[in-house]
Amino acid sequence: MEHIQFGAFIAQLRKEHQMTQRELAGLLHVTDKAVSKWETGVSLR
Repeated sequence: MEHIQFGAFIAQLRKEHQMTQRELAGLLHVTDKAVSKWETGVSLR
């Protein structure tokens, strides 16, 4: 799966569960900036 497709998938699931990037980040023990980078396809780390 390409970075952008993966990011869109994460964003879609997050929105379906009515979560903010910050809330998802908290559950995954990462920063909200990391979630943003995933969703935009900038990085997968």
